[in-house]
Amino acid sequence: MSSVRPGGTRSTGLALARAKHALAAAGLDPDAQLSRASSVTNEVWLCDDYVIRVNRRLDKRLWREARLGPLLPAEVRYPEIVAYGTGSGYDWLIARRRPGIVLSRSWPAMPPESRRNAVRQLAAMLRSLHTTPPPDAMAELSDLGTPPLLRGGQGIEPVATLLEGLARVASMAHVDAAAIREVTGYVRRTAAVLEPFDTRTLIHGDLTFENVLWDGHEVSALIDFEWSRPAPRDLDLDVLLRFCAYPFLHVADDYAERTTPELYEEVPDWLRVEYPALFSAPRLKDRLRLYAIAFETRELLASPPSAPARRLSEHHPLNRLLRLIQRRSYLDDGLV
Repeated sequence: MSSVRPGGTRSTGLALARAKHALAAAGLDPDAQLSRASSVTNEVWLCDDYVIRVNRRLDKRLWREARLGPLLPAEVRYPEIVAYGTGSGYDWLIARRRPGIVLSRSWPAMPPESRRNAVRQLAAMLRSLHTTPPPDAMAELSDLGTPPLLRGGQGIEPVATLLEGLARVASMAHVDAAAIREVTGYVRRTAAVLEPFDTRTLIHGDLTFENVLWDGHEVSALIDFEWSRPAPRDLDLDVLLRFCAYPFLHVADDYAERTTPELYEEVPDWLRVEYPALFSAPRLKDRLRLYAIAFETRELLASPPSAPARRLSEHHPLNRLLRLIQRRSYLDDGLV
């Protein structure tokens, strides 16, 4: 019989059934001993040789990754994909297991020299990824389910979709429309710093330490390319800086309390030394602020606020958006 090791006991029978279905559909042993791995987005299961990821949204992000994974540069050490398929209301991806655990889980106990080495190796992976042209198949992989609010190419103004999103946010209950008008004015004034926005190289799209594997000595893989797409490389910097500022929002609940911003204070400086081109865009802080505004706007569109900003958590997307325009965000605290 299959069994669930400690760490998977909180999972439901249905989640286990989905993982077993994926194994059987891939021609693998559905009775393999499975453990449930903590994950922020997908259901993730581990056995000795494989990682089974299940996406219960209807956006088929794992389908995108299954098509893209084999085309990624060898330097990112992306795991070998074994099989992909769908179930009733979900899709799944099985990859060969790489050594190590997610870097964010290892990070609190790592000595400074190991942390520095991990950033150096990650920078080398990013340099390779950011010079990789998107494959010909990328056009058919462009739908991400939740469209990015910044776009480019084909005569599209990069901030056009973002401005539409901000107009919708301004009309929401519990939102100060005047504050959103201030955000909108900033976006209009600075939009030109993003042009030209179209690019012919790949980014990761979800660059947090939850998506980096560390085996105790080196970075063993860059994983989870569900959101990878052609885009300016400093979009990856935007995601990583947000992770450094709010790491506890991006990791599994069981170690969020040990994942503090203080642990990541040196990461941006280390990355700048190892990959200066990532920080080289003119008016970089304006670019990063626009990226961050787009991220928080998308979050608000997905989950409108249930109360005025003053009654919400300081980490609520509405309050994070307001701090960005008030110059009180992590971008104004010396991270860049």
